[in-house]
Formats: sequence, C-alpha cells, structure tokens
Amino acid sequence: MAHWPKCLLLVSLLVMHFSDASRLSTSFNKFVSGSSDDLPQGNSTRWAVLVAGSSTYDNYRHQANVCHAYQILKRGGLKDENIIVFMYDDIANDPNNPRPGTIINSPNGSDVYAGVPKDYTGDNVNAKNFYAVLLGNTSGVTGGSGKVLASKPNDKIFVYYTDHGGPGTLGMPNMPYIFANDFIQVLKTKHASGTYDEMVIYLEACDSGSIIQGLLPEDLNIYVTTSTDTDELGWATYCPGMNPPPPPEFHTCLGDLFSVSWMEDSDSQDLNFETLEQQYLKVKNRTLNSNDTSQGSHVMQYGTLTITNETVSVYQGSTPWNFSANPVQSLGSMDVVNERDADLYSMYQRYKRLTNESEQKEELRNKIREIRTHREHLDSSVDMILSSLLANANGPVRNEGSALVDDWDCLKSMVRTFETHCGSLTQYGMKHTRSFANLCNSGVNMEAMDAASKASCRSYNMGKWNPTAVGYSA
Repeated sequence: MAHWPKCLLLVSLLVMHFSDASRLSTSFNKFVSGSSDDLPQGNSTRWAVLVAGSSTYDNYRHQANVCHAYQILKRGGLKDENIIVFMYDDIANDPNNPRPGTIINSPNGSDVYAGVPKDYTGDNVNAKNFYAVLLGNTSGVTGGSGKVLASKPNDKIFVYYTDHGGPGTLGMPNMPYIFANDFIQVLKTKHASGTYDEMVIYLEACDSGSIIQGLLPEDLNIYVTTSTDTDELGWATYCPGMNPPPPPEFHTCLGDLFSVSWMEDSDSQDLNFETLEQQYLKVKNRTLNSNDTSQGSHVMQYGTLTITNETVSVYQGSTPWNFSANPVQSLGSMDVVNERDADLYSMYQRYKRLTNESEQKEELRNKIREIRTHREHLDSSVDMILSSLLANANGPVRNEGSALVDDWDCLKSMVRTFETHCGSLTQYGMKHTRSFANLCNSGVNMEAMDAASKASCRSYNMGKWNPTAVGYSA
C-alpha cells in the first residue's frame, strides 16, 4: 500500500505526457494541412479593421501597435484584401525617427512597418470613413483605397483600435472624435444588415470601457474587450528611462501596455489552441501590472461572451506554435507612463538629449510650456464651470452598469460650447467629457453652459487651439 501514491503519480505523469504529445501531434498536423476545426470554413472569410487614431511622432506607439497587429494577421493567413488599415503614416519617415522607414513595437522587436497597406492615411483617417468601412459602404468613404468590410453572413470580423480616449469618446487625428453612441449605432446597423457571423473588437484607450458599458446589446454576436474600465487611465510602455527600455537611440514610447500584452501573446502562442478567454485572462493579468492600479488598468469584457470559447485563430489566423517575431519582453511589473502624459514625456526625453541652449532646444522648451499651459487652462476652466453650474461636481449618481449619459446630443453640444469659448479639448482634455456628461445628466441647459464657459474663458487667447482652425471634437 505504501507504493500506491507513487503508482498514482506515475500514471498521472504518463497521462500528461501522452496528452501533451497528442496535442503537439495534432498541432503539427493542423499546421501542415493548414486546417483547424475552429477556423472559418467553406465560404467564410476573416476580415480585419485596424485603427491608429493619432498622429505625430510623440504618439509613435499607436501606429506601431497597428503595424504590429497587421503583421500578426498577415502571418496568420489573412489576405491584404481583407485587412483594412487606418494610420496617419507620419512617423516612419519623421525626422525624429532614428531608424528611418521602419517602426518597432518593442525593444528587441523587428520592423513592423514593412508591407503594411496604406488604406486610409492623413486626412482620410476620420470617423466618417471608419463608420463607412465598418458598414461596407463604398459610397460613404472619401479618399483612401476605398476598401470596406464587404463581408458576407458567414464571415468573421476582427476590429482593433488604439489611441487616446475619454469618457464616451475615442480619438481621431482629424475631427470630430468617435462618440460611443455613434459607434454602437454603427455596430447595430452592421448586425441588422446580416453581413457577418461574429465580430471581435479590441479597444485600447483611456476610459475605453465607457464606450461599451450600458450601450452594447449582448445579442449582436459581438465580443469586446477594452484596455480599461469606464474611468481609468491607459498606460504607455517601453519608454526611455524605463524598464524595459527601448533601444538607446529612441526617445519615445514604443507601445501601450494592453496592446503589447495581447500582441506578444499572439506572437508566442499556438492560436489554434488558445481561446479568446485564455488570451483575455493573460492580458488582464499583465495589464493590471502586478495588481498596481496606479500603473495598470482593469481589462474588461462586454457583449456576446460565449464567443470567448472560440480560439483566437478564428479571428487572427494562426502561425507555427513556436514562432515569435516579437518575443515577450517581460511578464513581471512594467514601467509605464499614463497615456495622457506620454507625449510630454517623450518631448522631455528629446529635450534632455539636445545640446545646451541650441535653437532646437529652445523651440522644444517653448512647445512643452505651451502645451502645459493649455492643459492647465482646460482643467481650471472645467472646474470653474462645474462649480458655477452644479452643487455637486460629480453630478447625479448613475446606476451601476449605466451608460455615461442618456442624452448624447446634449453631451456633444456641451463639448462644442466649451470649445467655442475655451479652445480645443485636445487628446488630453478628452477626460473632461465625463464632467460635461454630468452637466447633461443634471439637467443643465445650453444657455447656462454657454454663459459659464464664456465667463470662465473670456480672457483666454486660444491661439493654435481655436476649434475653427483645428476642428471641433464633437
């Protein structure tokens, strides 16, 4: 009897051994034959829409994220004709790029820029084109390649968005921004058209949970995972002076924590066997950054959660299980900077490297000072407006799980009224849309908002942030 536990252990090890061997054999056979039980079959096609919602070199990481995502999908077997890319395309050849014509997404990563389709670039990266592409509306797009989601009823769709965000809004390099109600209405319309089987959406942005919470029905066959809860910062990583650092010649952040987490996982795993739920759990753990909410965020799930039982390969394709183009840099705690300050952080790193009192250094110093002054103005102006219009600056208590606001037209009007008198919110000031939503939820009318904004910003010179020049956010 004393040998009985040893026998059980031996049997267990043998079962594990044959199970692993069987799994590897199955994986190899599927790789050789190019098939998988979970993959779209017959007349089913995989589609993808990849969106980098920013511009300028100091936002390097967003376009790097999208280029990396493209490489994963391309290696996974998706065709260029079925991958639609939105990126401003102004960083690969920016004078600040130490490796002209290339883009990397991790410290030891390979070039992810090569071969990326330039479907919608420059002025054509806008919300109107994004909506038209999702709906398959060729007459609705302006400029660009004209490619749209010409998907059929049995097709699978993967959507990945990365940029700045705020409560109920996602950034775009050309105004206006994406607002949650418009985005969700597009998804509802897409579902009603019967032109897809299932859709998976990965959203990387501050407050990205607020784009989905309380708005997306669970019966649209759409699964969404967001990088943050409804009221959380997102985090940039692989930044100069941090661990792990980018190559020494770089003075900008290479990626975002949520994005590099899912992509480095997809690079290193056999996606024929990893489910969306398994990827979510790993990304959730890594993005929370050693359970430190001051340097991490809560990755969330919404929509048709049964889709998470499917393998990642159904949407991202699959590569040999031991392939890794961009190896995981760290599964431990990652140094980060919040996404709203990442551009200033990059500018400061560049500033430190410039020779003493050069003309270029003086220009950069003035640019940093100008940006900080406008941000301080935005914060103080919003505080002043709230104190004059609300007894409680937090507004009425919303039921758990509710959308940000009930009247989205009111929210957009509040934003436009503020910007008319106080200047563009910019990628930083997007965070204040929650305050404007509180005004709407409290029943504040537009006349009162107009008067309060005018009084708060009467003496401010908007200069380069005048919305008549840069466009209105809403």
